[in-house]
Amino acid sequence: MSIQRQELLALLDGLLQPARFKDYGPNGLQVEGKETITRIVSGVTASRALIEAAIDARADAIFVHHGLFWRGQDGRVVGWMKQRLQLLLAHDINLFAYHLPLDAHPELGNNAQLGRVLGLAADARFGEQELGCVASAQFADGQALADHVAGALGRAVTLVQPEGVLRRPIRRVAWCTGGAQGYFEPAIAAGADAFITGEISESQAHLARETGVCFIAAGHHATERYGAPAVAAHVAQQAGVEHVFIEVDNPA
Repeated sequence: MSIQRQELLALLDGLLQPARFKDYGPNGLQVEGKETITRIVSGVTASRALIEAAIDARADAIFVHHGLFWRGQDGRVVGWMKQRLQLLLAHDINLFAYHLPLDAHPELGNNAQLGRVLGLAADARFGEQELGCVASAQFADGQALADHVAGALGRAVTLVQPEGVLRRPIRRVAWCTGGAQGYFEPAIAAGADAFITGEISESQAHLARETGVCFIAAGHHATERYGAPAVAAHVAQQAGVEHVFIEVDNPA
């Protein structure tokens, strides 16, 4: 079975609705390859390692969360950019990338899938473009939640929690995958007792200690490795083509 490139693009756009979002780069088809697609490889980032693995897997298309092009980047095709593009063009592989639309999909997106992995069922949204999720939970404190997250993701996490009288049970958990540390204050305003994202900046540590809301940084890659394969598998099934998820290890 196979699908034409434009048909696959239409399926992805119809599912993820990129026109709804103000994003930091182009969503959709970023690099044009062969017209007929029989196998899709999904991954988190369009790194050289993923592209090389997709070539070995005989992929006709790659579907990722982090594509090649971002607002404000150096536009020259040199160094690592040349190497990635050279591989894609030489092997006639299509590159599809969806950033915020992939974060936001209510069932298959990064935030929904992270919630699934953590056993959290979102009952509210918050933050810019309503990317963040909030759910009810039952954890004794921030450490208990952090241990749960670490176990579910299979990696160590960074926990900053309040001390003394500000420490409390966790009854509402907010989360937003990747580099969403800027969503911490909106999460606090949404009534969260704890916030989970991929990264932490210096200022969030102070806010966690002063506001009584725990902050858990569980890794950018680690929190965003579930949406791309979920979407790609769903669309591949619709199109009747093969799909393979390729994990490229990343400590971030």
